[in-house]
Amino acid sequence: MTVIEQKSLATLSSLWDAAATAQMTEPEKLRYRSNLLGADKRVTNYGGGNTSAKVMQRDPLTGEEVEVLWVKGSGGDLGSMDLGGFATLYMDKLMALQGLYRGEEHEDEMVGYLPHCTFGLNPRAASIDTPLHAYVNRRHVDHIHPDSLIAVAAMTNSEEATREIYGDEIGWLPWKRPGFELGLMLQRFIAENPEAKGVVLASHGLFTWDDDCRDCYELTLATLNRCIEWLGDRMTGKAVFGGTRHTPLTAQSRSGVAAAIMPVIRGAVSEGTTKVGHFDDSAAVLEFVCSEKLEEIAALGTSCPDHFLRTKIRPLVLPFDPGSDEAAALAQAVPGAVEGYRDFYQGYYDRCKRPDSPPMRDPNPVVFLIPGVGLVTFAKDKQTARVSAEFYINAINVLRGTTTLSTFVSLPEQEAFDIEYWALEEAKLQRMPKPKSLAGKVSLVTGAAGGIGRAIARRLAREGATVLLADIDEAALAATETEMVSQFGRDQVRATAMNVTSEEDVAAAFAAVAREFGGIDILVSNAGIAASATVEETTIADWNRNMDVLAKGYFLVAREAFRMMDRQGRGGSIVFIGSKNGLAASPNAAAYCTAKAAEIHLARCLALEGAERGIRVNTVNPDAVLRGSKIWSGEWREQRAASYNLSVDELEEHYRNRSLLKRSVLPEDIAEGVYFFAAELSSKSTGNILNVDGGNAQAFTR
Repeated sequence: MTVIEQKSLATLSSLWDAAATAQMTEPEKLRYRSNLLGADKRVTNYGGGNTSAKVMQRDPLTGEEVEVLWVKGSGGDLGSMDLGGFATLYMDKLMALQGLYRGEEHEDEMVGYLPHCTFGLNPRAASIDTPLHAYVNRRHVDHIHPDSLIAVAAMTNSEEATREIYGDEIGWLPWKRPGFELGLMLQRFIAENPEAKGVVLASHGLFTWDDDCRDCYELTLATLNRCIEWLGDRMTGKAVFGGTRHTPLTAQSRSGVAAAIMPVIRGAVSEGTTKVGHFDDSAAVLEFVCSEKLEEIAALGTSCPDHFLRTKIRPLVLPFDPGSDEAAALAQAVPGAVEGYRDFYQGYYDRCKRPDSPPMRDPNPVVFLIPGVGLVTFAKDKQTARVSAEFYINAINVLRGTTTLSTFVSLPEQEAFDIEYWALEEAKLQRMPKPKSLAGKVSLVTGAAGGIGRAIARRLAREGATVLLADIDEAALAATETEMVSQFGRDQVRATAMNVTSEEDVAAAFAAVAREFGGIDILVSNAGIAASATVEETTIADWNRNMDVLAKGYFLVAREAFRMMDRQGRGGSIVFIGSKNGLAASPNAAAYCTAKAAEIHLARCLALEGAERGIRVNTVNPDAVLRGSKIWSGEWREQRAASYNLSVDELEEHYRNRSLLKRSVLPEDIAEGVYFFAAELSSKSTGNILNVDGGNAQAFTR
């Protein structure tokens, strides 16, 4: 049985640097405070919570000093936001809005008035929480969603627990949806309790306030620390989640199950919109998914609106016994389990919808709990999937405290629905930018550390695809990964060392792409070598090396892609990087040309096999891509120059002049051809060869 052994969870220490803030303006201090709070996930979750400051500023129209509310704008994240993330509004106008308020049934219309209160033509939209900050008559306000505090806020005896922890210093208010009415409730609470330093909002979070920026920050930490210590004292020695039912599988086995099952889940939930996955088997997750009361507690859902808006009203617990079942049995159970969840969600929508409710959104689960293995999430992109997992871990932490010490109170189903399908939430969704053309797509690029491979990976990532970079050159691969992460972010890029001639390496790379992103949609086989020699001088080793990399290697990678795409059942696109030499012979390159010809014909064969499964296979044929190319950086360049009786420096000009268009071919040109075959632009094309060679009559395919 799992019990709490620590008396107290780790408390928070102030990180305020007085020297760093000495010359800051009040808005700059607010940004500094916000970043400190948001950087610690014990304080608030990604994108959650908001902070504010009331600042005296010169009105650009009248020249008079006026009070301006700086408050985190809609859609920002405290941990990473800059000054541009804050909305700015005239306080006198915000106060005047109270005279327009027609009552709680009309509170949504008040959001439409907020733009009329904007100070300084600030384009940052004000959030629904703006009145909550405006009507607290203190200069600085923090609103956060810490797991420890929400654990108390979601107890049946939340009010009594709050009083026990804080006495009269921190008050308590019953659940109320964020908005104008809650702002007025806070205003009344402060008027009636002028000595209070903050308030716990049932099932929601914490508000604290002060007239000094640093004091407000440190009050927030002190308030959380008292809650953390209270929970630790009372949870010591108590069973968690009803005790332990399963022993977690080993880390290697958990990873293997995730890699095997995630493509199956992905296929089941990607009807209409392809999704990207995330896997988490951290200690908090394993404690929950191995617990005796997993199904019972998971069915309770979550309480904080930030949680269930990211994770849906409840997760899906997959039927799996880590002590006896295998991944194959779990894979067979997934389609039925997902269909059952969709039926549940349809019933939830039908029970709760109102005459003016938006149409039902995606009914598929976001969070999947696998006993003994971990947690899997699927969403529109990797960042959203990862953040959804983080939010559900927040929910686990809340449930851990609440169900151990009390009874968890979830929001009533109708209230949860009204928030999920809130007209204001729908409007926010409608304002989201149109997704990029490869959003939700997962790609794997072999030979990704070379010039052509890097250009291809960048092109796919620029269109929104996640990319697994694969290469045998580990140093060059690490440099490429670093470059791409700096450009596109860690969520979009992973890397794995892979020798395409090794079945084990190829299988491991595909397990990695499944575990990191959930499956695969786009394979670009680009790994390459080159060797130049007369036929008499071509050794068996040279011949075999060309055939191994350019024929067997392309076969092994494509075979694994077919297997994974079959498990997903959603088709896919495979692009081979061939060569002009596969169609037109060149002197002193028999092994290379023959292997490239085999590669092109393999692609044609695979196009026949893949068509009925929606797997398209096409080839891009470059010629003489010298710049940035690894195969042109060594002996191959010298050998090809010698074949034409040229110096090395003359070779690029020779190839340019040889082409019909008299233009050099660059890695980015090959990447454009790959993008065409990877995207929906070519959805009705398979078995094709696209020459990107500047024009070479010998290589015309017809």
